[in-house]
Amino acid sequence: MKLTMASLSYFFIVVTLFIIPFFGCCANAQLSPNFYARTCPSLPTIVRNAMSQAVATEARMGASILRLFFHDCFVNGCDGSILLDDTATFTGEKNAFPNQNSVRGFEVIDTIKTRVETACNATVSCADILALASRDGVVLLGGTSWTVALGRRDARTASQSDANNQLPSPFDNLSTLISGFSAKGLTARDLTALSGGHTIGQSQCSLFKNRIYNETNIDPSFATTRKATCPASGGDTNLAPFDITPTRFDNNYYKALVARRGLLHSDQELFNSGSQDALVTTYSNNPAAFSRDFAAAMVKMGAISPLTGTNGEIRKNCRLVN
Repeated sequence: MKLTMASLSYFFIVVTLFIIPFFGCCANAQLSPNFYARTCPSLPTIVRNAMSQAVATEARMGASILRLFFHDCFVNGCDGSILLDDTATFTGEKNAFPNQNSVRGFEVIDTIKTRVETACNATVSCADILALASRDGVVLLGGTSWTVALGRRDARTASQSDANNQLPSPFDNLSTLISGFSAKGLTARDLTALSGGHTIGQSQCSLFKNRIYNETNIDPSFATTRKATCPASGGDTNLAPFDITPTRFDNNYYKALVARRGLLHSDQELFNSGSQDALVTTYSNNPAAFSRDFAAAMVKMGAISPLTGTNGEIRKNCRLVN
């Protein structure tokens, strides 16, 4: 009888040890491409249709949504915190220096959220909507696709100070960029591939003024062209494209770097007699290699510190906590 009781005790201990980690695991379940397959099967179509309309209205919006996702993920993970508005009692990330009067596309996310709520009330997070929209924007501009894992929940908090300190600067040198990406679990290769997102979109004059007037590792004719719309004094919000096809997702960004036509200081740092020169050259000659690495890096970036399980919430309005 004692042997039987001991056996039973051992059995219950083993089962308990198995069950506790099992439930602990599922409370923080991994992201999955099929997360909403049953609860909101129309989600991919809703997001894609809304992004198609937004990009058709303004092609630059594909780049804006991609940047919005990047700036969300790099500040305490892909949790939709960048979407939160400031209020009398809440300071969000929108007015952090890297974001103020710069990040855009919030209205597009609002539109998607409204349509998703109509179809699947209180089910899909704003963080996941942003992840899907960023992928669709790239594809609509001719870029590669990737599988977006879903199941993120929305943050109830945001950090303006973390946004100021953790987002890469257009004035950073290569070692600082590599360190910043490494802190997020991303490699130097990921850095160089993700920087290729600059193949779409534009930048403000204030961010590249010093480069075109004071730096030497720049093609003189390119600098002259950029100076035409970016005067030494004033014109800080004037826009210029990163490469010659700003509404087409291609590898011209890397061709520009090889030709010393990088728009931002941080862009040209990727091809400036440093560790990433060979990879930039590869991407400039091999668009398939760039597409493959960009897709893989986007998947990695999208998995930075998501809130899952019972953490966070599913916001009703992406601009406000519930």
